[in-house]
Amino acid sequence: MANIFSGGDRELDLSNGATEAFTEVLVLAVSDLASQAWDFRFAALLILQDQNVMGRGAVGFHLEEVDWGTSESEHARSKDFVLRVTALAASGHRWSELGYHPPRVHDYLDHFRIMVEYFTPPTSNGPYPHFPGPDGAARASCTRHRVLSGLPYWEGCFLCNQPR
Repeated sequence: MANIFSGGDRELDLSNGATEAFTEVLVLAVSDLASQAWDFRFAALLILQDQNVMGRGAVGFHLEEVDWGTSESEHARSKDFVLRVTALAASGHRWSELGYHPPRVHDYLDHFRIMVEYFTPPTSNGPYPHFPGPDGAARASCTRHRVLSGLPYWEGCFLCNQPR
């Protein structure tokens, strides 16, 4: 099974293990950068990629399904946030907490960065059924790991949910 992340005419097709590494390093980064309402909605989208909760081979998203905002300035701010999250993740931020070294994740993050850079957000106002709304934003943080989590929908963060 594969998980697909796409935007425009670009696609990142990842195995289950690659998806796990890709989304986990992004969640570590977004947990430390999120500060505004949209950031926490994007964090929730990343959290929903946890295959230990959602099912293996059943995750992925299209950039066209993200509510980037209604104005050019909102589009730019949202894209900048995603690019900052991606850059922080690529820097190895908090990777020591994973318990493993994600060997090819730099390639995946670079591909995702390029996808986001070249993506032009749609000018429509939705609906965006696959992008968490304001009520679905990731506002809870796992106190043990300092990572945004899917609470109250499921217990703990992705580190808590890792099979041991």
